[in-house]
Amino acid sequence: MNKKILLILILVLSFSCRYSNREFITVDAPLIALTHVRVIDGSGAPAREDQTILIEQGRIKALGSAGDIPANAKVLDLSGRTAIPGLVGMHDHLFYTAERGKKEVAANASFARLYLASGVTTIRTAGALDFHADRTTKQLVDRGEWPGPKIHLTSPYVNHSAESPAELENLSQQMNDWADEGVTSFKVYTNTTRAELATVIAVAHKRGLKVAGHLCAVGFREAADLGIDSLEHGLAVDTEFYSGKKVDQCPERSQWLPELARMDVHSAPIQAMIRDLVNHRVAVTSTLAILEAFLGERFQMDPRMKDVLSEAAYSNCVSQMEHDKADPRWAKVWEMVLKREMEFEREFVKAGGLLMSGVDPTGWGGVVAGFGDQRGIELLVQAGFTPLEAIRIASANGAQFLGQADIGTLEVGKQADIVIVRGNPATNIADVKNVEAVFKDGVGYDSARLIASVRGQVGA
Repeated sequence: MNKKILLILILVLSFSCRYSNREFITVDAPLIALTHVRVIDGSGAPAREDQTILIEQGRIKALGSAGDIPANAKVLDLSGRTAIPGLVGMHDHLFYTAERGKKEVAANASFARLYLASGVTTIRTAGALDFHADRTTKQLVDRGEWPGPKIHLTSPYVNHSAESPAELENLSQQMNDWADEGVTSFKVYTNTTRAELATVIAVAHKRGLKVAGHLCAVGFREAADLGIDSLEHGLAVDTEFYSGKKVDQCPERSQWLPELARMDVHSAPIQAMIRDLVNHRVAVTSTLAILEAFLGERFQMDPRMKDVLSEAAYSNCVSQMEHDKADPRWAKVWEMVLKREMEFEREFVKAGGLLMSGVDPTGWGGVVAGFGDQRGIELLVQAGFTPLEAIRIASANGAQFLGQADIGTLEVGKQADIVIVRGNPATNIADVKNVEAVFKDGVGYDSARLIASVRGQVGA
């Protein structure tokens, strides 16, 4: 779709739904008391039972054992529920990959709602299909016209293989233009060479901005030496250990992936790479949910997706799953890759690395906004992290990377970004899917209503 047509559609929809944000809000008062609630604060500390959270003017005023509640507070009894911090999705695009991976489809309105409904109160877009559409979405959310998370804008994909001085100068100018338009990070992609990456990093850091990379032509250690800020997807995309790797070239995935699947994460070369990342303070974004989608028969699509996907998109997903089950050869390779990635993420954190998480709703369409973020937390637990560690990775760690000291954990004085779930994720991590309400800046949204509002829209 033409960019101008897409923006016109977004703006028309925003006009027709200008006040629709209010219909999803169930709690909005100057003073709110969340009582009898279990609290997982996101710091990694043990859960605390029977707590009261007092919210005033969008911030946490008090948090602790039940005390005197002001007479003018709106009181909610949350017995049997758990409060966790709003999730910080660090690889959360506003587009969806449809038609079995052959087509990228804008999903700005529906994904903004699904992220918020799933407890994701802050996102980094980690690469734009249409930057101006993403920026418009952020503006609509910031003005309160659309429901959605707080949005940190990432540039369109930098993937030019620019080499000449003139090409690199044009790239620098384009980056400065994006920075002037509000990006907080730049996304470099698989064909990016060392020269191009060095240029991107230099321009970004001069502006006080960051660079995220889904790399291939450049290895992780090379990128760390150049000063990259975060590496997306982890070991699962690092080609530097491939025996046929050539400088500044991205080999075909079918060539290097089987080798990666057989590698030993505890081997000296990979351990040295991990130490390099930690020493250079390079963060890693875990995207386990999208890797799981390639496991063929072992993959089970989230049943909630049937309602939010368009009929055609859901049919394409079912078709892809049947195709993968019929030919399990690559599924077995991906199963080993997922295992290696889980081992890598444990080793990276053990070495002192900052691990974050996000959904990356791409691939062939098997994961979507929000639902995939929740699944990513479950998979972190399967990888060997405790539920409390997994929640911290999905909340506090992303906030730390973004430099957002007032979100990521539940503490007095911080923004009241709070997710209310039924059950106890500290003992059953699957309960992170049982979202009832999401508070963003102290305003409570109805999760079920948000999800119902996008029925049949994703992938349309």
